[in-house]
Amino acid sequence: MLKCRTVWKKLAPLARASSTVCRQNVRRTGLTSRRIPACGPVAHMSTGPAGGGRENQLYILLVGAAGVGGALYTYRTVKGDSQRYQDRIDEISSRSYKRATAEPATSIKSESLAVDATETEVIPEPEPSLEPEAAPSLEPEAAPSQEPEAAPSPEEPSPPAPDAEVAAPETTELPPGGPAPDSLKVPSHTPYLLIGGGTASFAAARSIRARDPGAKVLIVTDESDPPYMRPPLSKELWFSDDPGVTETLRFKQWNGKERSIYFQPPSFYINAEELNSAENGGVAILTGKKVVHMDVRGNKIKLDDDTEISYDKCLIATGGVPRNLQVIERAGEEVMKKTTLFRKIEDFKSLDKVSRNVKSITIIGGGFLGSELACALGRRSTEYDLEVVQMFPEKGNMGKVLPEYLSNWTTEKVKSEGVKVISEALVKSVVCKDDKLEIKLKDGRLVKTDHIVAAVGLEPNVDLAKSAGLEVDSDFGGFRVNAELQARSNIWVAGDAACFYDIRLGRRRVEHHDHAVVSGRLAGENMTGANKPYWHQSMFWSDLGPDVGYEAIGIVDSSLPTVGVFAKATAKDTPKAATEKSGTGIRSESETEETATSPVASLTLAPTAEQNKDEYGKGVIFYLRDKVVVGIILWNVFNRMPIARKIIKDGEEHADLNEVAKLFNIHDD
Repeated sequence: MLKCRTVWKKLAPLARASSTVCRQNVRRTGLTSRRIPACGPVAHMSTGPAGGGRENQLYILLVGAAGVGGALYTYRTVKGDSQRYQDRIDEISSRSYKRATAEPATSIKSESLAVDATETEVIPEPEPSLEPEAAPSLEPEAAPSQEPEAAPSPEEPSPPAPDAEVAAPETTELPPGGPAPDSLKVPSHTPYLLIGGGTASFAAARSIRARDPGAKVLIVTDESDPPYMRPPLSKELWFSDDPGVTETLRFKQWNGKERSIYFQPPSFYINAEELNSAENGGVAILTGKKVVHMDVRGNKIKLDDDTEISYDKCLIATGGVPRNLQVIERAGEEVMKKTTLFRKIEDFKSLDKVSRNVKSITIIGGGFLGSELACALGRRSTEYDLEVVQMFPEKGNMGKVLPEYLSNWTTEKVKSEGVKVISEALVKSVVCKDDKLEIKLKDGRLVKTDHIVAAVGLEPNVDLAKSAGLEVDSDFGGFRVNAELQARSNIWVAGDAACFYDIRLGRRRVEHHDHAVVSGRLAGENMTGANKPYWHQSMFWSDLGPDVGYEAIGIVDSSLPTVGVFAKATAKDTPKAATEKSGTGIRSESETEETATSPVASLTLAPTAEQNKDEYGKGVIFYLRDKVVVGIILWNVFNRMPIARKIIKDGEEHADLNEVAKLFNIHDD
């Protein structure tokens, strides 16, 4: 049956061609006959042999030659196909035997099934109407483990096997004898692709799965760890009593409860090679893989190992990379070896080790990270005989965020933690001399230290912008997206790398944990068709140890006009007490959109700031733009963020902010 159909496929075009030639000659003969007058003289008639004259003789010769040639071609083709077919069967059988005896660990399940079918000669020939592409041959699926000489040439295709279509998905399964090559572990396509393995990606994955329970989500990250929380790296982990905290990465929250830095254990994620075949979907992670190119039109990305992955919808959550001072970068390799740029788990482990083996550490930067690390290391200064120095160009700690009076108060608080603070410090040069770092300031001051921690801000990671053709905001940095966090029709951006349009506060870019949660969640919802704009204001918080902390929302910029209302703090007005009461360590975890609509006001009158001069135990600071509150800091006031969120959302002018401060119950004991 196989040979008959093969012969028919070869002869059918020749038969059709011969029939066509015949019809054309008949028409030509008829037309010629019509041009001869019916009453012409007998002398003008042809006297040649019967058959229509010379033209018909040529036709007979052509048909005869075509018939002889077709017969020869058919004979040679059928004989050659039979020989090639038998050679192919023999070669596959011998190769299967070799692999079964010599390399059983490298075979692929789908290949073995197809080979068995070939050896028994029960592979059916596809129907004549089936296109070649619809019946894949054995060789493309067997390519990863076959010998080079076994590859078929274009002129000698192997017999198609329809059953291979069923067996194809099994090529990613690991055989019992050993692991599969790396290329088999990477799905070639995924419905939801998340670039970046931080908080925003994890929040998006959870949101996608919540709205689409069967969704298949693939996270690609260049880090070696699954998604984890970054805030404890500069806060609670430094106050752990466990000497092995750098290995366990478990810490006690201010409320005493212990938890892991990771959002979920490894068992939460499925293997990447199982993602496509997972019946109920799931979340898979490719760690240690960097996306180096993005083809927006082709809906695919390329990894640093040249692997390509296509997608239906994509989220870019690449976060940022810590900035460094140019004077340090130009100082040479010796200085760089003694400098830490703090961002990842590896940075925490490295700095923890350094702090136990050197005599002096200098932190450059007076923002959130710099001040938190200064307080954390300051607590160790006595135990490890460690000198901790913090320097920054502003007049006080967090001078770009807090009003000057509160910045000065905070600076004194940091000093009380055992930190030597050097304000209005502009670094001119850094050199390594006698195994010490010498930091020379522009005003001539010289600071000698063993190690530097550069905490001078974050640079959004927009490396993919060029290849993807995505717009980067010239003012704020980051990928420019709309209110729905969309950069293109099927591309969203969340977290530190997103420069988004806030429908209340305008164009913004935020670098905080809660924003990563909020924006990641929103992006995930919109990837599943929610089409919701950004309106839920994210908050952020900073703790200077377990006793002083603040939460903030909106635009908090010390260059804006501010109004502060303060009260005397009590023992319960600390981060530690707040987490003990709420039962949460990452305070944004208790944030919900629903509670933001129902604040309960206290009837207690709020005193003015003058009544509490120099007493900043707890309070509320309002940041104004055109008499409208655009930012709020709750200083040692906790679990009141929904109220602050509603005030900013309303966007109203307030004649007396002391009245507004009543909503926060800061005078309740």
